[in-house]
Amino acid sequence: VQLQASGGGLVQAGGSLRLSCAASGRTFSRYTIGWFRQAPGKEREFVAVISWSGGSTYYADSVKGRFTISRDNAKNTVYLQMNSLKPEDTAVYYCAGLISGSYAYTDKNEYDYWGQGTQVTVSS
Repeated sequence: VQLQASGGGLVQAGGSLRLSCAASGRTFSRYTIGWFRQAPGKEREFVAVISWSGGSTYYADSVKGRFTISRDNAKNTVYLQMNSLKPEDTAVYYCAGLISGSYAYTDKNEYDYWGQGTQVTVSS
């Protein structure tokens, strides 16, 4: 599968953005999809993950209650709705995928496929 992240941009603190992760391939619905982010000088960190069916999700504590991950398998797309954005959310956001029947994958090394990243900048 090939993944392409989009939807990033510049937003003021407290604002919202919705990121999209579009996938090619007919097997998209078999993939667990995660979002990660990487700020300058920092390690890539887990943000959120969604199971192949969309029925299970898991979030990093830093975004819980502010971000929502969802998917539309008919459109081969996973979304990350980001509300109440903070300057510390500034990073390049990546989507990643792996085929699994489970979903709670928070380690970036477990993912097989990665999108190219989209920049999110939150100004104070």
